[in-house]
Amino acid sequence: MKELIAVFIGSGLGGLSRFALGKWINSLHNHHFPFGTLVVNFVACLFLGFVIGLADHKQILSPTARLFLAVGFCGGFSTFSAFSSETLTLLQQGHNISLVLYIFGSIILCVAATFGGLLIADRI
Repeated sequence: MKELIAVFIGSGLGGLSRFALGKWINSLHNHHFPFGTLVVNFVACLFLGFVIGLADHKQILSPTARLFLAVGFCGGFSTFSAFSSETLTLLQQGHNISLVLYIFGSIILCVAATFGGLLIADRI
C-alpha cells in the first residue's frame, strides 16, 4: 500500500509541475513549435536518469523513494500523449520542418538527457 500512495502522490506532483513548466515555457514564445512539451520531456528524462543513477547505481534512494520519483513524479511529469498530439497537429498543419525537428529532437534530446542524468548521478 505504501508503494501505491508514493506513486499516486508523485504522479500528482509531476502532473502539476508539467502543467506549470509547460505553460511557462509556452508563454515565452509565440511560435507553433511545442517548446513546452519538448522542455518538459527533456527535464523529465534528465531527472529520471539522475534518479535511476542514485537508486540503482549508487543505491542512495530507497525502493519507495525510487517509485515515488521515477514512476510517480517522472511518469506524471513527462507526457508522451502530448508529444503524440502535438506531432499530429504539426503534420496536419503542414509544418513539416518543425515536425521532423520535433520528432528527432525529442528522441535524441530525451535519450541524451537520460544518459546525462545517469552520468551526473554517477559523479556524486
